[in-house]
Amino acid sequence: MKTYQTDQIKNIVLLGNSGSGKTILGEAMLFNGGIVERRGTIEGKNTASDYRPIEHENGNSIFSTVLYTEYQNKKINILDTPGLDDFSGGVISSLFAADCAVLLINVQNGVEVGTEIHFRHAEKVHKPMIIAINGLDHEKANFEKSVEMMKERLSNNIILVQYPVNEGVGFNSIIDVLRMKMLYYSKDGGKAEILDIPADQKDKAEELHNALVEKAAESDEALMEVFFANNTLNENEIRKGIAKGILTRGMFPVSCISAKYNIGTDVLMDFIANEAPSITDMPEPKNNKGNEVKPNPAGPTSVYIFKSSIEEHIGEINYFRVYSGKITENLDVINSNNGTKERLSQLYVCAGKNRTRVPELHTGDIGAFVKLKNTKMDHTLNAPGNDWKFEGVKFPAPKYRTAIKAQSESDDEKLGEALNKMHLEDPTVIIEYSKELKQIIVHGQGEYHLNIMKWHLDNIYKIPTNYNPPKIPYRETITKPAQADYRHKKQSGGAGQFGEVHMIVEPYEEGSTEMTTMKMAGKDLKLSVRGKDEIELDWGGKLIYCNCIVGGSIDARFMPAILKGIMEKMEVGPLTGSYARDIRVYVYDGKMHPVDSNEISFRLAGRNAFSQAFKKANPKILEPVYEVEIMVPSDRMGDVISDLQGRRGMVLGMSSEKRFEVIKARVPLAEMNKYSTALSSITGGRAMYTMKFSEYAPVSSDVQEAVIKAYTEEEEEE
Repeated sequence: MKTYQTDQIKNIVLLGNSGSGKTILGEAMLFNGGIVERRGTIEGKNTASDYRPIEHENGNSIFSTVLYTEYQNKKINILDTPGLDDFSGGVISSLFAADCAVLLINVQNGVEVGTEIHFRHAEKVHKPMIIAINGLDHEKANFEKSVEMMKERLSNNIILVQYPVNEGVGFNSIIDVLRMKMLYYSKDGGKAEILDIPADQKDKAEELHNALVEKAAESDEALMEVFFANNTLNENEIRKGIAKGILTRGMFPVSCISAKYNIGTDVLMDFIANEAPSITDMPEPKNNKGNEVKPNPAGPTSVYIFKSSIEEHIGEINYFRVYSGKITENLDVINSNNGTKERLSQLYVCAGKNRTRVPELHTGDIGAFVKLKNTKMDHTLNAPGNDWKFEGVKFPAPKYRTAIKAQSESDDEKLGEALNKMHLEDPTVIIEYSKELKQIIVHGQGEYHLNIMKWHLDNIYKIPTNYNPPKIPYRETITKPAQADYRHKKQSGGAGQFGEVHMIVEPYEEGSTEMTTMKMAGKDLKLSVRGKDEIELDWGGKLIYCNCIVGGSIDARFMPAILKGIMEKMEVGPLTGSYARDIRVYVYDGKMHPVDSNEISFRLAGRNAFSQAFKKANPKILEPVYEVEIMVPSDRMGDVISDLQGRRGMVLGMSSEKRFEVIKARVPLAEMNKYSTALSSITGGRAMYTMKFSEYAPVSSDVQEAVIKAYTEEEEEE
């Protein structure tokens, strides 16, 4: 394979709803470039892209796949992505590595749920886009309706570069309104025969050509002047305007294809090779120091790993993009994320599972490393002397969670290793080993996402597992002051144990002042704080520990032991065994023995005094509350709000944003279980949402009773 220079490289990402034909289009592009000798099919389970067992079983893409083809003395790197939103991690990382998106529209269905979602993902990162309407050979093809839906649901900047002459069964002709020619294909597809436009199509073609000329002129002031002077633009001027319009997202040019029959693919590839932006056209990415990284082929070597995977018989593969300089085999680089040295002993370009070894790759190109020791996804490799990192891919927050447990305890270690490997391949799978909940919690993008993960555990890793409802990380606190004292006394021959602690507890709020008196048995007890520890708790909130001892009733050396005992009970609240938080403790009196008092005595006395005081202080359960933002079609907004209210949610506000209604609400985590599935059902899959932790808030009395009852029953079962 020849070595391509920076100006010969184009990087595209294929987007679209599941079933829109991304994988088959990729197959046709590889075939046209001579990378594969025959085109594979989904039914034949022999495509370059969907080569993994789970993709063969399900018949759709689960992971993103790196492909490449060669066309017109240029290299086109192709990133094929999953169509289902549960696997959005592959979409987002591929968008990061590509310079232009090609959005596929299934002409039978027009703009589908996945189409809108992928369009929004590209919009969020300002990625230029070309649109290809696919499946024009289908008997239910409706080109005009698809275009109408695109303008309504995606953008007013949709502009036709082509339209079909005879959509439906027998489709073989396209009018190219850029070149003002008809493209005719034989039954084998492939390369078009270029003909004059038939008389019955000339008026329509002329009208669309004029619209394209005006749109191209709008993208550049110099072209606008030419247009006003000549009332038209020539083909080169139109192409220049289209290229600029694509780059600024001021134009989304639409092509016509039948990927299945390889019709229109050659013209689309020509369009990508000539009009799609390359790395030198795009905004320069920033590093962690806030500096822009220039795509300089003669600059210092810098590459970013945008994807990692584990392949049978090979091990870990890291897919990268060169952002500066060039890389060669046996080049020594520094991993800026961990400071380790790596030698790039083997470089590959990939067409799915087929890898071709190459001696070097230049700025803008995409390739793969194998056998790197300390490098993985989201790492930056630099030539020695550069210590900065790329800001990198920003993955969406998880939306779905479940607890997982191996059916056999002997598989626990294997399960941990397998889960870590899955996170490496898909960073949107997040593994949480919760000591608090005594569960392994797996977070993902949806129920189907985690079901696919379980398929891998069952079939690839051979680890039988169960999914269980995840526990809620409740917190406990107190709502009023209370007092308790406890004497620990133990005598069993020889030295005994003795410690007595008197304490007061009260709720703590940020900025509140310490108590100075408390009424006990009708008398005022004065408190004088002589020492204070302010402890930031790992699980949130604070413990304020006040030493109010006067007269030496407890020796200062025993105060840390009392605090240790209190902390032990803070980790196991009396209501549900959850962590306690936001409490101020005053140790104001006690007794000790000159011989029998020791640290363990005061630790136990402090622990039990705190437990008794906590129970008297009207303890309250706090639950995690999340801020939820939902983008929903306006016709489904009422149903979504009703559902939120049924989940104890509080709607904070509503607004409109780019053809969608945005609902902002606060919802308890306990009510968000399987919400992604429910929301998809309510809205026909057209809504998207994000959620992030807001605060811990008290639960109502009926919820508290239910939570305590469930905890008690669980404890009795154990």
